[in-house]
Amino acid sequence: MAYPIVILGSGRGSNAEALLKAEASKNLGTAKIAAVISDVEDARILSLGQKFKVPAIYIDPGQPGARLIQDAEDAYIERIQSFSPQLVVLAGFMRILREKFIQAFAGRVINLHPSLLPSFPGANGIEDALNFGVKITGCTVHWVTPALDAGPIIDQKEVRIEDSDTTDSLAKRIHIAEHRLLPDVVARLSKGRLPHPNER
Repeated sequence: MAYPIVILGSGRGSNAEALLKAEASKNLGTAKIAAVISDVEDARILSLGQKFKVPAIYIDPGQPGARLIQDAEDAYIERIQSFSPQLVVLAGFMRILREKFIQAFAGRVINLHPSLLPSFPGANGIEDALNFGVKITGCTVHWVTPALDAGPIIDQKEVRIEDSDTTDSLAKRIHIAEHRLLPDVVARLSKGRLPHPNER
């Protein structure tokens, strides 16, 4: 049975691309990517949707900054609901979602974050880990709740920090880990192999 997902992203879409490639090579379980949606009109993630023949949709966020205006968030909810997704994947979506959005897709929204949560939440997880001096960081996929980067953790992948690392070099290795972790988590969720947040 198909497991439709909608991907939200704001930039290059490298993690969306990893999901699209995994689906194309039949490595995404029963998941089927129903749409790619962005808050940035010229984001590369939208061209990826076109490349993989998946609906690629820009929805005006209404304003710059960390949050969508309420009317825009309502438009996102309505458009996403039109695809009846089992899962909404935040893959580099640089907006903080309000409780109304999260409740509209309760237990169906996951986020990919570039640190080993609960350490280094927020927008600068890679740089913060490097500056703090930890020796191991990584990436986390977690369920989205109203508290920022604080939802139940689904899975993580570790990345060692080398003495020679810069923010850019560390980011490249974390992105490689993300490209492995996210498709694996989505595939396992689609097959019912991971607990739902309400089952914990």
